[in-house]
Amino acid sequence: MKHVLRSLQNQTNSPKKHFHQNTLYQHQTPPSPPIHFLLHLPPSFHQVSCHTASDDLHQTLFSYLQIKRMAEEAVLGFLEKNDEIKDSGDFAAEKGISHEEIVNVIKSLNGFRYVDAQDIKKERWQLTAEGKTYAANGSPEFQLFMAVPAEGISRVELQKKLGDSVFKIGCQQAIKNKWMEMGKSQVSRKVAHVDDNVKEMLVKINDGEALNQEDIDALKRRKLISPLVWKGYSVKKGPNYAPKRRKPATDLTRVNLQSGEWKELQFKEFNFLAKGFPIEGGYLHPLLKVRRQMQMIFLQMGFEEMPTNNYVESSFWNFDALFQPQQHPARDSHDTFFLKEPSTTNMLPEDYVERVKQIHESGGHGSRGYGYDWKREEANKNLLRTHTTAVSSRMLYALAKKPFEAKRYYSIDRVFRNEAVDRTHLAEFHQIEGLICDRGLSLGDLQGVLHDFFSRLGMSKLRFKPAYNPYTEPSMEIFGYHEGLKKWVEVGNSGMFRPEMLLPMGLPEDVTVIAWGLSLERPTMILYGIDNIRDLFGHKVDLGLIKSNPICRIGI
Repeated sequence: MKHVLRSLQNQTNSPKKHFHQNTLYQHQTPPSPPIHFLLHLPPSFHQVSCHTASDDLHQTLFSYLQIKRMAEEAVLGFLEKNDEIKDSGDFAAEKGISHEEIVNVIKSLNGFRYVDAQDIKKERWQLTAEGKTYAANGSPEFQLFMAVPAEGISRVELQKKLGDSVFKIGCQQAIKNKWMEMGKSQVSRKVAHVDDNVKEMLVKINDGEALNQEDIDALKRRKLISPLVWKGYSVKKGPNYAPKRRKPATDLTRVNLQSGEWKELQFKEFNFLAKGFPIEGGYLHPLLKVRRQMQMIFLQMGFEEMPTNNYVESSFWNFDALFQPQQHPARDSHDTFFLKEPSTTNMLPEDYVERVKQIHESGGHGSRGYGYDWKREEANKNLLRTHTTAVSSRMLYALAKKPFEAKRYYSIDRVFRNEAVDRTHLAEFHQIEGLICDRGLSLGDLQGVLHDFFSRLGMSKLRFKPAYNPYTEPSMEIFGYHEGLKKWVEVGNSGMFRPEMLLPMGLPEDVTVIAWGLSLERPTMILYGIDNIRDLFGHKVDLGLIKSNPICRIGI
């Protein structure tokens, strides 16, 4: 190593001018201390006023460094001639240096193995605020005894004379000590003379004198004293002991090489086990993880994704095209967010609108319809979509305009409903929807697809319950057996789109559509053990959850 350093030294001895490290600041103000150093100064240093001049700041720093150097020299110098510092407190008092400075130096030297330090703990007792009052004024029982004349005194007058607190405590202790006779209205002495032992014990403790354990326990029960733990160190020489600390060099400088200092330098060892700075980066939200897993399941089953980029939808595509009557409660402002601007749309396919109006008013294709006066102004209203089935209706209408081709569609995106927010409901959430459009599909096909889909989620046991939806018939609620919860839980809704929805679009009569839907939040909450939806989605989400949530395999 040294022949390499000599080579570097020769290379640096060039005729170029340079400033020696020790003369660089001869005609300049010394540099301000680095901020990381100031952060480790004792509290007394930080009490310097923020308006203190720069000279005062440097003077204060200089004084602190002097004290630190004195404390370090005292510890290392003492150990050079002695085997041990038995008590850092006694050592600090002997050297006239604050114990805090001695402790700071011992910790630093111990870290670099110049010394080996062992903890010392000493426990003594100190007076509480109440104890200090009694040490100064006497115990309540003694004050009460002295306030009672030989002929006695009324309780009311005595209480007024002593105050409520002293009277109450004094009565209890005086009766316990059998000093007083407490009548219903009169208080009198039972003995002629008493000593205030409580005050005497408190004064002794305050003066640092020892008491027997019985007296200590009595004062503790009355909460007149509290323990005070003193911490210090005993110190011996460490494996790296030296009479004077040598700061290990962390860098090899040009000055070291030119001056030859490198021959005597002690370099700081590399810590190859030290951890580097944590890498900060983006984190995937649990909803995004589960969304991606759901998406992969759909793709594996041969589905293609529908475009769901329009949060704003017209009532026509959201409700009317799905054969949902205009009087349906879901179309009320209490359940749906309607837009104020723009409040309506004028971009609807007129021929299709007319067919939808007819099916609502008078039916067709074997249906009687709803038999009401269908209003165009209701269909034109803009809203935040309440379900992604609005996208499905658009896709099926576009499919009907071409030569028929069987399709499998899916979507996973956000929907909005005007609902009260609680631990299981939000005004906005994510809906997962899948549909298959083909000839001759039946309810059995729907159940088969559902078993395939949910088995890929880890839920192989399914049950179906008849249900009602305006745009599907028959309709079924889907229940799955949760192995972890040991019970059946509702996991989705499903059905076959009604002919009143499909035929006005122009789809062939033998074409049927099976569909199902579920929320994204519910399976995510089950997977991650979250019981409040507001902890998963919204402004109250803990960012720690985003950073520390486990990478999990889907399996409800």
